[in-house]
Amino acid sequence: MTAVQDARPQYQAALDQLEKLFATVTPADLDRPTPCTEFTLRGLLNHVVGGVHRFAYMGEGGHAEDTVAAIEDPSDEGWPAALGRARARVTAAWADDAKLGRPTVAPWGEVPGAMAVGGYLMELVTHSGDIARSLDNGFALDDDLARTALGIAEFVLPAERRVPGVPFAAVRPVAEDADVHTRLAAWTGRTV
Repeated sequence: MTAVQDARPQYQAALDQLEKLFATVTPADLDRPTPCTEFTLRGLLNHVVGGVHRFAYMGEGGHAEDTVAAIEDPSDEGWPAALGRARARVTAAWADDAKLGRPTVAPWGEVPGAMAVGGYLMELVTHSGDIARSLDNGFALDDDLARTALGIAEFVLPAERRVPGVPFAAVRPVAEDADVHTRLAAWTGRTV
């Protein structure tokens, strides 16, 4: 992912996918475990929606460390609406092309806005996979989005840089013929 690439269209496509995925969640699903062992599904949905708001805040000129990637939980049926509000905010916050070259303070440091978009694209696609695995309802994830996210992950999270403080576990082994979603999950430290 270079600073000159504009991943906003892919980020919007990842939000499309996430909205469809959120629409499959029922209140009975919210206490399910997830590949992110620190979160139940409810906690992961909260983290994801909060992350979209944090990314919007960054696009509005704020520093990531000034806000948490969490929201006040909506009603059990309110997750799609909560994501919709976050999506509207992040879309508006990153609409100006000039923001792609502007220094942006992300959780991992100051980077050009375009790199922040790429990082949040990777996070959104990765967590969409986590949610789909938790639900285990046959939801078909987008292969192209996963390939893009894996390319970003391999660039920004090389296996040898998994040190304490990096919020990703060591790369997990996968079969050579593993699908792209499994490879992305393994690269980001999920048990596959």
